[in-house]
Amino acid sequence: MKQYGLTLERISAFTDGVFAVIITILVIDLHAPDVATWAALAQEWPTAISYAVSYLFVAIAWLNGHYLLSHATRVTSKLIWSNFAHLFSVSLLPFVTAWMSKTRLGAVAVCLYAIVFVLVNASYFALFMEAVDTVGEELVSGPTKRLMRMRAVLTLLIFAGAAALALWFPIAGFCVVTLTLLTYLHPSSTQVIPRGS
Repeated sequence: MKQYGLTLERISAFTDGVFAVIITILVIDLHAPDVATWAALAQEWPTAISYAVSYLFVAIAWLNGHYLLSHATRVTSKLIWSNFAHLFSVSLLPFVTAWMSKTRLGAVAVCLYAIVFVLVNASYFALFMEAVDTVGEELVSGPTKRLMRMRAVLTLLIFAGAAALALWFPIAGFCVVTLTLLTYLHPSSTQVIPRGS
């Protein structure tokens, strides 16, 4: 079933293109030191850490987004716009990554970084509700959906807590964000129940 003449394949292809642009922008913001010494390179540690975590973030967001879309059986307006919301929130990442790098993990920058994670997780949850809970309801078991829903809600709360923590302890807030992100490394670890089984 098509909505606005779109298919799931076109939505996935567009999503791939947006993620490719986001990663390109992240790479463009990397700048080599002006001096050819290890000490000069070591001074760039905020940039290296910010880029590494953000790259992992983009990879996980792409992987999990496609995992959700793979469960959808048809295109709906809610599916389209929740996917757009997810892409919008992820597209904020290069800006906050650059700011966090330039301020050397400054408190407000790390706080905003965590807030972007909140937005990404909230839009991911909206995409989950439509792709898995609604149009993919025949493909995923009830227990699996409950586990995925619980993970999304808990990590959203943790990201929000990390944003508040970052205002006083930015390094700690950044570490909480990074560790929480790792819970999404394996989106397919839950059991998928084939239709008709």
